[in-house]
Amino acid sequence: MSKPKIAISIGDLSGIGAEIALKAHNTISEVCDPIYCINRELFSQAAKLLDKKLPQELELYEVVGDFKIQKGVVNKESGRYSYDSFMKAVELCETKEANAVVTLPIHKEAWMLAGLDFKGHTDLLRKHFDKEAIMMLGCPQMFVALFTEHIPLKEVASSLTYEKLKRFLLDLHNSIPKEKIAVLGLNPHAGDNGVLGNEEQIITKVIEDLNKEIDFEQFVGPVVPDVAFAPYFRKNYNYYVAMYHDQGLAPLKALYFDESVNISLNLPIIRTSVDHGTAFDIAYTNQADTLSYVNAIKSAIEFIKN
Repeated sequence: MSKPKIAISIGDLSGIGAEIALKAHNTISEVCDPIYCINRELFSQAAKLLDKKLPQELELYEVVGDFKIQKGVVNKESGRYSYDSFMKAVELCETKEANAVVTLPIHKEAWMLAGLDFKGHTDLLRKHFDKEAIMMLGCPQMFVALFTEHIPLKEVASSLTYEKLKRFLLDLHNSIPKEKIAVLGLNPHAGDNGVLGNEEQIITKVIEDLNKEIDFEQFVGPVVPDVAFAPYFRKNYNYYVAMYHDQGLAPLKALYFDESVNISLNLPIIRTSVDHGTAFDIAYTNQADTLSYVNAIKSAIEFIKN
């Protein structure tokens, strides 16, 4: 059987994306055929900064752009190029020239400087496909899907409505139909029966109604957030829904920072990503770790198979 073709979005060239791609090329080429969405001139420039040579067997998908890479500096040129690289990778999947997209990290401020009105990859995919993409991060030991993502904490409670949460959990069920999933409460102690907040009433009602609708006790909760990630609880669950970004990602990254990947669910294409940022502080110093990237490739291949 031929190896799957995976389009690699190169990320922000001021950061560690190019280094990770070059370091891991031989490893990932054993399991897939990578197509790097970058032109040879810019990739050669990045390789020279790393004192490396481009591999001989290298499939590139031309992305127009010509600028001097600024190591570890937020700038609009690298921001725009990371966007263009990503959209070319998505295009390759839409035209069936690639089986999945794997993204290296972008910098949100660089996108803003480039005049792009998106808060990140997932937000862009949501608008591009007009689908409610779900951001799920993790590794086989623990996955966390985020009900809300990059919004101010003060807006989380007002975003939690019966309709929105039910739609979210139903989409999650359609993507992961057979796994038990623990749904976290919003408030400390999951509200303590209304003493510390009443949003858990909404969560409880959604879980009850949806489990009946799908005829499967898939969703459990609302679970008290400060015990949900304790070892005794994780023995029974490795899929979680967090009500807001840091509620789920702080424990995930404390436990599995290097191993974790970012997976976009509920989309017509397969997209996985590293679960870390551009790391400008170590850009072009040959210190970047490739584990999350390699795991993102492996996760994409698993989704392709299934």
